[in-house]
Amino acid sequence: MAVAAADRRRSNRRSVRKKIEWAPYVFASPGALYLLALMAVPLGRGVWLSFTDTKLLNPNGGDVVGAENYAELLGSGKLYDSILTTVLYSAGTVVGALVLGTVAALSINDRFAGRLLARTLLTLPWAVPTVAVALVFSWIYNVDSGVANRGLRSLGIGEVGWLTDPSMGLVSVTLASVWKVFPFVTLVVLAALQSVPAELREAASVDGANSMTIFRAVVLPHISPTMRIVALLMTIWSFRRFEIIWLLTGGGPANSTNTIVINVYREAFQNSNLGMAAAIGVIGLVMAIAVTVVYFIADRRREIG
Repeated sequence: MAVAAADRRRSNRRSVRKKIEWAPYVFASPGALYLLALMAVPLGRGVWLSFTDTKLLNPNGGDVVGAENYAELLGSGKLYDSILTTVLYSAGTVVGALVLGTVAALSINDRFAGRLLARTLLTLPWAVPTVAVALVFSWIYNVDSGVANRGLRSLGIGEVGWLTDPSMGLVSVTLASVWKVFPFVTLVVLAALQSVPAELREAASVDGANSMTIFRAVVLPHISPTMRIVALLMTIWSFRRFEIIWLLTGGGPANSTNTIVINVYREAFQNSNLGMAAAIGVIGLVMAIAVTVVYFIADRRREIG
């Protein structure tokens, strides 16, 4: 009897282990099916289009042209210009949002009168629709009556063509984008700050460390993994950001804000060339995947080292 009972217990344990081994696949299957149905199929269609000469007016009638679209793109300076613009825009947006968001999170982390109101106000830009943000910044950047130029004229600097000067177009959309997205960084970093043990900061303060030393030696090591993930997400989102750029400049002036996504839109809906647009989109996807792979490789090496 005892042997039979022991066999049943071993059998039950094996059954439980098998169920546990299958559990991740069961829980992940709904999300995997969702991605397959709503992302993998359209993505595959887009990759297929990139090897055709499909036109907007005949989306199902394109002929297969092989790698001609890619060859034409790689031989054109416009692609490299849009890639450079995308990289500069993404770098400016990510760095600006990370710095501003982290400073904002640090400033509202400690208790003070009106902290709840301050936290609420800091989240407003993230909640405001992108169209409204674009309209507000169009008014701010207005050459004659905009707040930005009024401030510059009051300082005796003179006015700036924020949305008409090719040298300022990318700066203008980057500043607007940073204002729009930095609250997301603030909220995520603020959550990470809540996990920093107060005892460590108090011990460092007792040892005579100033605020900057405490941040560098105690706070930053705790929040840096979160900041790296946020930086990755912000980079990918910046690669595919369309609305605020298109609404502010339409890719101008003089193509100074013609990012890859803007280039895709122009090629598809202004030049009616879906095949070429899909090829540009695939190149943008490869860039995003490359950034993600580099991030995880670097993160893996950091863990091993």
